[in-house]
Amino acid sequence: MTFLTKATRRILTPESSLGRLLSAALTPHAVDRYLELVDPMITWEEARARVVRVQRRTTRSVTLTLRTTRQFKGFRAGQFVQLGVVIDGVRHVRCFSPSCADDAREIIELTIARRPEGLVSNYLYKHAAVGDVYSITPATGSFTLPNPRPSRTLLIAGGSGITPVISMARSLVGNGYPGTLTILYYAPSAAENPYARELAELAELPSVTVHTEYTRAGGQYFGPEQLDAVAPWMSPPQAGGTPSLREDQAPAHADTQTFLCGPPSLHEAVGALYAERGISDRLHTEEFTLTTSGTTAEAGGVLRFATSDKGTVTAENDGRPILEQAEAAGLQPEFGCRMGICFACSAVKTSGCTRNLRTGDENDDPDQHIQLCITTPVGDVDINL
Repeated sequence: MTFLTKATRRILTPESSLGRLLSAALTPHAVDRYLELVDPMITWEEARARVVRVQRRTTRSVTLTLRTTRQFKGFRAGQFVQLGVVIDGVRHVRCFSPSCADDAREIIELTIARRPEGLVSNYLYKHAAVGDVYSITPATGSFTLPNPRPSRTLLIAGGSGITPVISMARSLVGNGYPGTLTILYYAPSAAENPYARELAELAELPSVTVHTEYTRAGGQYFGPEQLDAVAPWMSPPQAGGTPSLREDQAPAHADTQTFLCGPPSLHEAVGALYAERGISDRLHTEEFTLTTSGTTAEAGGVLRFATSDKGTVTAENDGRPILEQAEAAGLQPEFGCRMGICFACSAVKTSGCTRNLRTGDENDDPDQHIQLCITTPVGDVDINL
């Protein structure tokens, strides 16, 4: 709230007695609903971010530099934020990982990859402009670098998975990381690599090795030979098909950590190889796609959505996640990642049985909080939206 003095801001906070009184006086609307009529960057509780630079480095991505309000408290490299974007009067929320070093707070960078079906990503690519203001949530996520740092770090990324990975690389290098850093990045082509220049600059540092593979140009996909080439300390020799480790490699192997973000096929390949070599505990992953348990719900039964504005809306269960069925019924539940990461689409199931797509577990207890995007109904289900 830039028009108030620092002393006043310390007294007039949302948690203070005066703050609670002001919030009650302005009910049913939040204080920020009034303040945004003056300036969307003047906020009481919500964090906002104003676009100060737009770069369309490739035909498939847009890089936004954002100035945040005081409510945003920064992030750890690898975490993600939820960005709220208003399109045709409707606010849509999506998860994006900052790509800047994690010492940034007031100014952050997001690189957003366009997806064929992506409403928000395509809108931002086509229409994002300097001066636009979006809502932004506190950063969250456990895909982060450990403290203390390992002496050897391997970063593997595929496609848009480069954003948390380049943030990790920038953070390590910017803070004088004394260890050995190796980066392995898979992109469709050089023209679709938003960080080609920076990766080339990182490769010039004596302690950093960068390997970029362009899959459409015949680049080699991840496999044992490539791991041997980019990170020999992760490649124990095989003896009778059983993973083993030479004594002279043991110290380096034990202190090596790998961080992976990319499409499911890359996760499967890396995960299988690390399991084969007995080093799965050295692998840390982030996957921005929904990985299911392989168990699907059968269609059948009726979904009943209790809403505050439309009363009860019913829909025949077609077996899809509840979020998709609610949208097909003309409802607009709040959501973010659509992958069970951000918990933005949580709602209360008042009765019925549901199945978690990630785990395959069923739950028939009443009055349970569920994530609409990763939950399917099993028979009749009542949801309080």
